Amino acid sequence: MSQTVEQERLSGPGSGIGGNWKVIVLNDDHNTFDHVANVLARYLPGVSVGDGYKIADEIHASGKAIVWTGQLEPAEHYWEQLKDAGLSMAPLERA
Repeated sequence: MSQTVEQERLSGPGSGIGGNWKVIVLNDDHNTFDHVANVLARYLPGVSVGDGYKIADEIHASGKAIVWTGQLEPAEHYWEQLKDAGLSMAPLERA
């Protein structure tokens, strides 16, 4: 009968593609506050249009905002949806 041997971990958690990823929207000169707020509310879970306006204010004031953080696969999905809706996106970043 074979014996199971636990091997030493060579890297910490989050060293692969797992872990959390940040979806970041950038400020631009072509999207209106209305468009940004409505797109965020349409595609991001738990974001209302009111929340979208608050995020749009943050994007305008600081040049960018983290609009969603989570696992890679949904992060990629939300990133694509927001980009396809015309928002200016930063590359996904590990959280």
